[in-house]
Amino acid sequence: MTGRAATTRSPGRERGSVAAELAVALPAVVVVLALVLTVGAASVARLRAVDAATAAARSAALGEDAAAQRAAAVRVGGSGTSVRLAHDGDWVTADVEVPVVGRLGPLGAGPLRAAGHAVARVEP
Repeated sequence: MTGRAATTRSPGRERGSVAAELAVALPAVVVVLALVLTVGAASVARLRAVDAATAAARSAALGEDAAAQRAAAVRVGGSGTSVRLAHDGDWVTADVEVPVVGRLGPLGAGPLRAAGHAVARVEP
């Protein structure tokens, strides 16, 4: 012999090891996927919130009534949009919050919300 120890493998010793490794790794993969999807949804919600705030501020700057201003924000931001408008002399400020996740069952009622802010000058 050349100094190597003779190894014998029993055919059933490694059986099922792939399933065990998958069972350990799969929850981590699911958590990472959920985080990636949540970050993507948050980015989209942030864009919707800024667009909704811009729509509300523009509507207020054009002299539309409060109901039309809120309707413009909700139309752009979607359901669950909350709107706060403040008038300060010639300027109008709109702060809008929209939910991050839509209707995904129990996950859709989460506390995550995206905020948007816009300022517009009142038209003469």
